[in-house]
Amino acid sequence: MRSFFYFVKEALVNSKKNFGTTFGAIVTIFLSLLVIGVFLVSSLVIDRVAKSIESQVSITVFLADDALENNVTSLTGYIESMPQVSQVTYVDKDQALESFKEMTSSAIAEQLDGNPLPASLEIELSDPEQVETVANAIQDSPLYGLVIDNTDNPSDSIRYGQQIVKQLFAVTDIIRIVSIVLVLMLIFVALVFINNTIRLAILARRKEIAIMRLVGASNGFIRGPFLMEGALQSIIGAGLAILCINLLASQFLPKLVALLSWLPIDYTSMQLWQVYALLTAVGLVIGLFGSAWAMRRYLKV
Repeated sequence: MRSFFYFVKEALVNSKKNFGTTFGAIVTIFLSLLVIGVFLVSSLVIDRVAKSIESQVSITVFLADDALENNVTSLTGYIESMPQVSQVTYVDKDQALESFKEMTSSAIAEQLDGNPLPASLEIELSDPEQVETVANAIQDSPLYGLVIDNTDNPSDSIRYGQQIVKQLFAVTDIIRIVSIVLVLMLIFVALVFINNTIRLAILARRKEIAIMRLVGASNGFIRGPFLMEGALQSIIGAGLAILCINLLASQFLPKLVALLSWLPIDYTSMQLWQVYALLTAVGLVIGLFGSAWAMRRYLKV
C-alpha cells in the first residue's frame, strides 16, 4: 500500500515538473475519448434506427385468385420451415384492400373497380440479411409457380425491395467499418502522446533512475511511478470526456428525438453508462499500454 501511495506521489510530482507535455497528453486523451464517445453514442442511435429498418424488411408473395388452397397451405408450410423465417401471414383480398385504403386517400380507393388487389403471403424474417436467399429459395420451389398471380413473369410476383435492401446493408456495413477504423486511429494517436510524455519523464529522471538501480530498487518499483502517471493522465482525460458527453447527451439527444419523432431513436441511461464505463476502460488501457510501450523502449530495467 505504501508503494502505491509512493507511485501516486511520484506521478503527481513528475506531472507537475513536465506540465506542458502532461497537459498535452491529457488534452489528446480527452479529445480522442470525446470523439470516440460521441461516435459510440451516435452509433447507438444509428444502430437502433438501422435495426428498426432492417426489422421491417419482409417478403411479399402475390397469389392468384384461383390458387388452390392446398397449394397455398403447402407453400406456406415450406416457407415457415426455413430457419431464416420468423412468421408467415396470409393476407386475403379484403385485407389487402383495407390496407390500401389506409395508405392512400379515400378518393383513389373509391375509383377502384371492385377489388383488383391479389391475396398475398407476408413473410417476416429472423435474419433480414438473408432476405435474398429466402426469396430465391421461394422462387425455386415448384409450389411457387402454382399459386402466383403472374405466371408469365414469376419474378414479378415476389417483392422484397431488392435494390433498397442491398443499399441498406451496404450502408450499414460501411458505417461499421468506418467506426472501427476511426476508433483505432484515435486510440493510436493517444498512445503516441502518452508514449512521448512518459519518454520525456524517463529522460528527465534518468540520473535518479540510475541511483535507484545502484541501491537495488526492483524493476517494478522503478516502473510504478511511470505507469501511475500514464494511468492518471488517462483517468483525467476520460473524466473530462465523460462530462462533456453527458452534457451533450442531456442537452441535444432529447431535442433530436423530438425533432425526428418519426424515426425510432431511443436510448437508455444504462446504455450511456455502458459507454462511460467503456471510455474509462479504454482510457486506462491507453495510459498503461502507452506507458509500458515507452518504458520498453527507453527504460532498460
